[in-house]
Amino acid sequence: MVRDLGSRDREAPEVHWPDAHLVRECLTGNDRAWAALIQRYKRLIYSVPVKYGASPEDAADIFQSVCLEMFSQLSKLRKVDSLKSWLITVAAHQSLRWKHRQRLGDVELDAPNEQGERVTLKASDILPPQVLEELEREQTLREALRKLRPRCMEMVKLLFYEQPPLPYAEVAQRLGIATGSIGFIRNRCLKSLQNILTKMGF
Repeated sequence: MVRDLGSRDREAPEVHWPDAHLVRECLTGNDRAWAALIQRYKRLIYSVPVKYGASPEDAADIFQSVCLEMFSQLSKLRKVDSLKSWLITVAAHQSLRWKHRQRLGDVELDAPNEQGERVTLKASDILPPQVLEELEREQTLREALRKLRPRCMEMVKLLFYEQPPLPYAEVAQRLGIATGSIGFIRNRCLKSLQNILTKMGF
């Protein structure tokens, strides 16, 4: 039976809300908005401790810490446009805490400056610029993929994200299409993805 890959009936509307709308709903206590926000950024958050060398278990613990901080501090976010970079900063900070605990035991990362004021580290103080750029690019690509039609999104993920790579026959079987049509659909989907990325300034 061929699956209907174009249907969005089972997707909650919150999944497609822009960040500004999601944040507003989160701050009113909308649990579904919180779930959608975490779902949107979970891979970005999780990828930061992985870049620090954290194990899957430690990365999961750091992810939970970031989510708790997001829950308690989201109302203090001044600009929704900075949500992505703020999450990277929080995740990098938590990851650095984890790394220092691994090496030195519990340490204080927010040290006083010369005036005795507490200084919170920024992502740029913790991660090299090229790593920050990589994290931003990866998240932009995730956001672009979400804008594809479901059929295209699933095909791109099956063709380029599975490890080890899947043979075309298996991809065709999972999608419920003929093997010979993969090349044509793939090219059309990649073109759509390229157009979306261009509009996003990527």
